[in-house]
Amino acid sequence: MFAVIRTGGKQYRVAQGDVIAVEKLAGEPGAVIELGEVLMVGDGAEVATGVPLLAGAGVSATVVEQSRAAKIIVFKKKRRHNYRRKKGHRQYQTVLRIDDIRAAGDASPVTGRASGVEEWPAAQEGPAVEAEPSVEPLSATEAQMPEGGAVFEAEPSVEAGRPEEGSAEDRPAGEEGRSEDRPAGDEGGSHGA
Repeated sequence: MFAVIRTGGKQYRVAQGDVIAVEKLAGEPGAVIELGEVLMVGDGAEVATGVPLLAGAGVSATVVEQSRAAKIIVFKKKRRHNYRRKKGHRQYQTVLRIDDIRAAGDASPVTGRASGVEEWPAAQEGPAVEAEPSVEPLSATEAQMPEGGAVFEAEPSVEAGRPEEGSAEDRPAGEEGRSEDRPAGDEGGSHGA
């Protein structure tokens, strides 16, 4: 019999008697912990999967030791800047021995989780209550008209014969090329000559 469990953000395929190293879990060596996040349980050709967790299934494990993983080297470098940093890291881990795998239909239910996360209570069964719509549907004529029944028309555009603001027709003669942010005496291009 095997199971696929999730702990520390990773998934592990375990069988009874396996020794695995997982992310650090609370517990002294010799303590028995329950891993309740079981994704799949299989026995020969029969496989049961959860969506995503398998309800009622659990894995019991004994803490063998609290240790640290092998050292990894974190090396940072920026070329041509004389920047080099070398740092080591050893991740904390817990070594577990898998004692028992319980499928969803077994008599001994799972009582806790190793991660300390509790399941939400199941929703209470009862009649479903439909929410009444708060807005009534509008007819086709009401949907087109704005609130209050007023109809607004767009202002006439340039095509309708009204000149654009700031066009040559609005300015006095002799100011066609002058920009508003330049002073009147500076016609540009002469730079003090």
